[in-house]
Amino acid sequence: MPTRVVNGAQIHYEETGSGPETIVFSHGLLMSGEMFSEQVEALSRRYRCISYDHRGQARSEVTKSGYDMDSLTADAEVLIRDLGAAPCHFAGLSMGGFIGMRLAIHRPELLKSLILMDTSADPEPEQNKGPYRRMAFIGRWFGFRPVIKPLMKIMFGQTFLNDPAAQTIRAHWTKHLMGLDKVGTSRAAHGVIDRDGVYDLLGRIETPTLILVGDEDVATVPAKAERMQQAIRGARLVVIPGAGHSASIEQPALVTRAMEDFLSELVAQ
Repeated sequence: MPTRVVNGAQIHYEETGSGPETIVFSHGLLMSGEMFSEQVEALSRRYRCISYDHRGQARSEVTKSGYDMDSLTADAEVLIRDLGAAPCHFAGLSMGGFIGMRLAIHRPELLKSLILMDTSADPEPEQNKGPYRRMAFIGRWFGFRPVIKPLMKIMFGQTFLNDPAAQTIRAHWTKHLMGLDKVGTSRAAHGVIDRDGVYDLLGRIETPTLILVGDEDVATVPAKAERMQQAIRGARLVVIPGAGHSASIEQPALVTRAMEDFLSELVAQ
């Protein structure tokens, strides 16, 4: 299992493909780099693909600190540099998008392009903080089994949740969510809940940017994506039909196609 010590934490990563350009995939809260498996399989034929797990989540080390967005961005920066991936195409979903925007604002030399999926440049809405903190508390002391149904409705859209053909995939991610490390997940959740917004800094981003959002996303609604597109010069917005907050899992082919089209146009420019 490949790992790299990053700012004092053992960070798990996977590397596939050996193309001349690198895509770094950064996952959302409660998930793992595996949520991009379909995109990696398709894109690794032409790109070097690196997916990693944030500290405290999935296969990376649970640390006492380092869960705020600036610290996680510093982790991403070190990993990109240490793996010789700069400048890379950075694809971040939800929490991964929070990190991607901070890289584009403060470390633009590390990026060739930015792909933001189901994410927001704003702080967590006040109306979400109480319910999310309660859910994190339950997860910390009892695991997520008691709240798995409402949690799944946040993580996925109704099309995916009600699709008989997606039953096996739903079961896989349900098992994943119920098996999360209680301490690491709680710390990561509070890092997301208490994050600062970066909307007022988006005008600094000059990196070519693609924004993807599921039309059924209830965690970071499509209006958030439209707001980011308006603030990032030249950003392209693609709405993914039939997807919620985990579009890369729910509609993998549509997400992959949008990424391929965007990356191909960059080469043509």
